[in-house]
Amino acid sequence: MNVSKDYVPVPHPPATDYLVGAHYFPGWREGTHYGWDKVTPFPERRPLLGWYDEGSPEVADWEIKWALEHGISYFVYCWYRDGQGGPVRQRLGHALHDGLLRARFVNRFKFCIMWENQNAACCAASDSDLLDNLAPFWVDNYFSHPSYLRLDGKPVLCVYDPNRLLECLGAGREVKRDAVRRALEKLREAVVRRGLPGLWLFCEYRGEDAWQMARIRDCGFDHLFAYCWHTPSKRPSVEEALNTQLVRMNRWREMAVMPFVPTITVGWDPLPWKSDNPKAPWLHEDQMTRWILTPTDFERLCGRVKDLMCSLPEGDLGRRMVILDNWNEWGEGHYIAPHAGAGFGYLDAVRRVFARAPDEHRDLVPGDVGLGPYDALFRAAHPDA
Repeated sequence: MNVSKDYVPVPHPPATDYLVGAHYFPGWREGTHYGWDKVTPFPERRPLLGWYDEGSPEVADWEIKWALEHGISYFVYCWYRDGQGGPVRQRLGHALHDGLLRARFVNRFKFCIMWENQNAACCAASDSDLLDNLAPFWVDNYFSHPSYLRLDGKPVLCVYDPNRLLECLGAGREVKRDAVRRALEKLREAVVRRGLPGLWLFCEYRGEDAWQMARIRDCGFDHLFAYCWHTPSKRPSVEEALNTQLVRMNRWREMAVMPFVPTITVGWDPLPWKSDNPKAPWLHEDQMTRWILTPTDFERLCGRVKDLMCSLPEGDLGRRMVILDNWNEWGEGHYIAPHAGAGFGYLDAVRRVFARAPDEHRDLVPGDVGLGPYDALFRAAHPDA
């Protein structure tokens, strides 16, 4: 196999009948968010890219290559606003703006954003804030980009917190649900005026309350999705971890309140985020939910979700579209990107289940082609590391 030593080798995606994506947390540039300091005590989580800077286009190209070559064709980037009202300011925009959008292989890949609106400061202050500030920013920077994820030509916008949207846009005498519906209708109209055929609106939800689901539907959303699935037990068995997800999605299918795109969660173990709580260091470790599937069990889960997808109504988007949780949440403890503990095991599992390709293939890392490291910012901040 001939490979270039000048740059990241060109991706060679396998054939697939599925639109497979992965949630993406943009928290991995030294000096932003927590940096890598909370993760370095957990060497099994060390990415095969090292303590990288995800604002590097070359890093983004490795991620694109690895994703594409295992049947993953898009990322759902967590998108954070910094303050309501006025021109849009962002937090943690480096992975998207400095990394992916400047990557050499971006034209081979897709992306969309998940509006992380759970804090009031990240939400919209009013209809006018949504339409005059957020909508133009999204259209100019994302929706109009040729690599933005579109279905039937319409861009996909994921919204994290419907309750916060109801609080922020549902003021006054009007029923909150109707106020949000009116605001989202105006958002769709604004997108159409900018030359796009419409807008898909996906809403995050993890419960099985039919009333809540109906409220989300009546607000004007098109599909449900989950960012992740949580288990009832803090230390679930493998079967509980698998069945919790499958039971929840099967309940959604049976209730048929609104369509959904399936999510597959690999685990949940936020010990790095919690371990240095200054008020009670390590005290709450036994109270945390902590679990992660092995690549073998993750592959089994992927296969069972694929079977569930086949049971959805003909023509349903969820028959062909799925979201993996998560590409790179090294702190919360749900990650499938190549790392020290499992190598390419999770990505190989995805490839075997969702791609039409031979199992035998070669997974390259930067050192194989004389590239990297990508940890200059980390080393500058930790000269003794």
